[in-house]
Amino acid sequence: MGQSILDFLNSADSVLYFPVLIIIMTAAGLYFTFRTKFVQLRLFKESCKLLLEPSDDKSGKTVSSFQALMISTASRVGTGNIVGVSTAVCIGGPGACFWMWLMCIITAASAFVESTLAQIFKRKDETGNFFGGPAYYIERALHAPWLSVVFCIFLIATYGFGFNLLCSYNLQSSFEAYGFYRDNMLDLFGNKVSVAAVAVGFILMILVAFFMLGKGKRVVRFTEILVPVMGIAYVLISLIVIVVNFRNIPSMFVEIFKDAFNFKAIFGGVAGSCLVYGIKRGLYSNEAGVGSAPNASASANVTHPAKQGLVQTLSVYIDTLLLCTATALMCLSSGAERSEAVAGAQYVQNSISTVFGGFGPVFITVAMVLFAFTTLLGNLFYVDNALAFLNHKKMPSKRFLNIFHIICAVVIFFGAIIPMDAAWAAADITMGGMTLINIPACALLGSIAVKTLKDYEAQKKAGRNPVFKAADIGLKPEETDLWK
Repeated sequence: MGQSILDFLNSADSVLYFPVLIIIMTAAGLYFTFRTKFVQLRLFKESCKLLLEPSDDKSGKTVSSFQALMISTASRVGTGNIVGVSTAVCIGGPGACFWMWLMCIITAASAFVESTLAQIFKRKDETGNFFGGPAYYIERALHAPWLSVVFCIFLIATYGFGFNLLCSYNLQSSFEAYGFYRDNMLDLFGNKVSVAAVAVGFILMILVAFFMLGKGKRVVRFTEILVPVMGIAYVLISLIVIVVNFRNIPSMFVEIFKDAFNFKAIFGGVAGSCLVYGIKRGLYSNEAGVGSAPNASASANVTHPAKQGLVQTLSVYIDTLLLCTATALMCLSSGAERSEAVAGAQYVQNSISTVFGGFGPVFITVAMVLFAFTTLLGNLFYVDNALAFLNHKKMPSKRFLNIFHIICAVVIFFGAIIPMDAAWAAADITMGGMTLINIPACALLGSIAVKTLKDYEAQKKAGRNPVFKAADIGLKPEETDLWK
């Protein structure tokens, strides 16, 4: 029975990504790139400046542009940056790096559009905080409330269950380097599971439940501090490994590009090729176009929607071009053995051990713990937004949220003891469902985001700090609660 379910999940996963999602994501990314005149590259410098722009709200009660970026980056930056990239390289091949980079640049335009739309159609609650996301612009601009409900269901399934299962599995897999998987095996659900995996799952479940039973503002403060620190530390360690193995750098890039353009191998087995793995793991990691980051983007207090759209393109770059690339290049330059048997945390641990010895596995485990924790908290931030939408645009009762968060915490425990294929397939499928709703919606509403960008650039050219008015781009008063 268990094997049948796993086979079904793997089959559905393969069909969903090739050809369906790969074609849709690439087409949408290219469409948005040309419509915005390569906004993700052309206004990169402007995006960096906006990141440091102070909030107009001196009370500190609303979320700043930087804080919104950190919330979305907390969800993007996670175990996928380590385990996802390692899996792609080990199973798909080193060419996965190239396709991951290419799709990152293309889909950054999708990230701009979805986050800009989230800002335009956001709302304000009774406490003065902003909220919104795809469900809101689908309902208000596309006049399809039923589709908004379906999107929210997929979002809850993805971030409350699918991603949490995978995040938990990825974390416990990092303990394999310590030999915990060779002893004290249990038989659960027809699979051999170590006592260590059960222990890690249980501890993570308790920690997340304890933290999420507190107030949501803690998520903002916690991620604002921790995400930059852990990201910088990981990149620095990766750079040290790459520099120590600098002699391998030329051959490493030759291997990446040679494998990336080995079309005979790619089309000989597309589902398991470097192309598909690079795109799948890149999408899982940076989530551009999935419809998750707009939930955080809508919470930012900015004077113009395009500001947050531009800032969110940086989050995609931070995740893929910085952190995912750090993992890939560190592993490939180290000369550590690459095979399906070590796919995941173990390949990364083996790679870093070539320079740091026994400290390597310990550092990766610590990084995985921090990445996993912030990812889980960022995931549940998105889930709460979806629950609020389904509850007539207001947050459910505290009792309901507490019960739901406890259920999500239990899911985290089970994630630690399920097979790797099941964890990845569950995350891929639920995320794919979100993307299939959000990308077409963004395509239909893309002209609004493009007009908003033109309005922003016109005001900048005139030497003003851009301030948005919905009427300036032809929106009717009833189409947006704010920006009047």
